[in-house]
Amino acid sequence: MKTRYIIYIVLALLVAFLVYNKFFSKHAKETKTATAGKGKKKNGPVAVNVMIVHDTTVVNQIDITGTVDANEKVNLVSQTAGAVTGIYFKEGQRVSKGQLLVKVYNQDLQASLAQVQAQLALAKDINRRNEILVQKEAISKEEYETSKSSYAAYQAQVANIRAQISRTEVRAPFSGVIGLRSISPGGYLSPNTPIATLVNIDPAKVTFSVPERYLPLIKVGSKVNFTIESSQDVFGATVYAIEPALDAVSRTITVRAKAPNAKNLLTAGAFAKINLTLDQIPKTIMVPTEAVIPDLKSSKVYVYHDGKALAKDVKTDLRTDTKIQIVDGLKSGDSVVVSGLIQIRPKAPLKVLKVIK
Repeated sequence: MKTRYIIYIVLALLVAFLVYNKFFSKHAKETKTATAGKGKKKNGPVAVNVMIVHDTTVVNQIDITGTVDANEKVNLVSQTAGAVTGIYFKEGQRVSKGQLLVKVYNQDLQASLAQVQAQLALAKDINRRNEILVQKEAISKEEYETSKSSYAAYQAQVANIRAQISRTEVRAPFSGVIGLRSISPGGYLSPNTPIATLVNIDPAKVTFSVPERYLPLIKVGSKVNFTIESSQDVFGATVYAIEPALDAVSRTITVRAKAPNAKNLLTAGAFAKINLTLDQIPKTIMVPTEAVIPDLKSSKVYVYHDGKALAKDVKTDLRTDTKIQIVDGLKSGDSVVVSGLIQIRPKAPLKVLKVIK
């Protein structure tokens, strides 16, 4: 029993020593004094950088994506069926409009044409003689009309056969570069058999979509700059056509521009990164994005005024990668705080480290 009391007394003394050492010893008092001194120390000014804003000219641009298309593109096919008797182009060759590319068997039509042309020549002579005779009243008018009708019928037959022959010849509908052929001499060609692809890509067409909000700023004649993965060059194009209706799903409008391609650097189907110039704002204020503090109702910035931070509500509009347009709330010459914003409160003293002009 006495042993237990002794243990209690020892524990009580130990606790008393720890409490004294914590709160009443010389070291504890020094620590308390130092902490109190720090708490009473007055906060100094916040070190910041400021930018003197001024009116500047801003080009309103947006970056979008699009596709490079051929100016003209067609899959060549034959209008009639038959054996291929001639191929008159090389793959990858540039061809001219109207140039003969492929010929299908037409000897039977050529023979029919020769026969009808002979009959046409005879009918022409008969009709010419009858025209003279009818004027001399040597034959009746009915005989002359019959020969005239026969002559016209043979003319129609010749035109019909020539039309059939023309369908056995595949010619280039426009000038361009012809692709890889999928036929061979002697093979059977039907109207469903693809021959090759003919492409004209000078100029090239660039097709892209623009959000509805920019529709009033897009017009025929607007300039477009774009790049492609296969070239380091920056290409220029001019808008020439705008779709008259918005896409109901994406709420965008399709725009098409033409780009010169004399060096043949653009390829149909290429992915285009487009920089579209919408308009130019001749006089406005732009500040770094980090200088604008978003709020529930508006946005604000801090202005350096008489050594202190002055909060100003501002109205913003255009944004770029690094800056934002201020359309109301600032004037040229204001010193906008662009750093140390987390530590700033209204009317807080400021120390300017750097002035950006």
